[in-house]
Amino acid sequence: TLYRSQRRGGKGKIGMETKEEDFVERLFCASTLDYLLFFTDKGRVYWLKVYQVPEAGRTARGKAIVNLIAKAADEQITAVLPVKEFSEDAFLIMATADGTVKKTSLSAYSNPRSAGIIAINLKEGDNLINVQQSTGESQVLLATKHGMAIRFKESDVRDMGRATTGVRGIHLRAADLVVGMELIHTGKETILSATETGFGKRTEASEYRIQTRGGTGLINIKTGGRNGDVIGIACVDDDDEIMMISAMGKLIRMPVKGVSIIGRNTKGVKFLDVGDGDKVVSLAKLAERDEAELAELEGEAEGGEPEVGPAAE
Repeated sequence: TLYRSQRRGGKGKIGMETKEEDFVERLFCASTLDYLLFFTDKGRVYWLKVYQVPEAGRTARGKAIVNLIAKAADEQITAVLPVKEFSEDAFLIMATADGTVKKTSLSAYSNPRSAGIIAINLKEGDNLINVQQSTGESQVLLATKHGMAIRFKESDVRDMGRATTGVRGIHLRAADLVVGMELIHTGKETILSATETGFGKRTEASEYRIQTRGGTGLINIKTGGRNGDVIGIACVDDDDEIMMISAMGKLIRMPVKGVSIIGRNTKGVKFLDVGDGDKVVSLAKLAERDEAELAELEGEAEGGEPEVGPAAE
């Protein structure tokens, strides 16, 4: 909350040094005996019980995840999932940069090792980009950096073992990569797409008609020219907020309700004025907070306890 919401199209704010930029992307309610699964871009998963996460005060910065799990130095965490029990009726849906998707029963990940286990076998040069938990009844939406997207039934992806490669989710054209995966549950959601030059748009999920898995998909947003490539997508509604960060450390936090809903094959509007030589590198939907907590934090910022941390304005 130290990065105040701004109107879209603004110049954003500098979040101190680049390495200090941070924000809350996921907020979990969990008991001490629940589990956290950490998935990395190299296709491995690490397992941690909630009680192993050091308890700290509300304003504390917490402890770096690298100090809690034994991941390799060249691995980057791409997804974190809270798990109460490893049920056979729940599934993990994974997506990789080269368009592969995989569905595996959550129960296959119930026996971890301290050095991590294989979550998905990756081909050379491929990376795991996202993992989400599902019930098996959703649809999968994949979006690419060249502005394509495909939506298909989760049931089109057969359940397979843990140390497997997966199946083709989208057929990529030359030099294209998958940059985002979202699960569609009702078809009433909206999909927000953002590009490297700070432009973006929001489109109703129903405009992405359900297709056969493995096709080339539909145009999601026009790329090239003023827009450049797509850097990410997020499944959002009017009550959500997003954060965008540029390579030079500029960021903007903005409410989704300020972004009009428009069609798929469009250019969108300016979200962030990045300036010459800079580009947007990350998009995230912010964690939800309840109204009481927000009121408390706003009160502190206006004259209660001093704001803390390197991002305090």
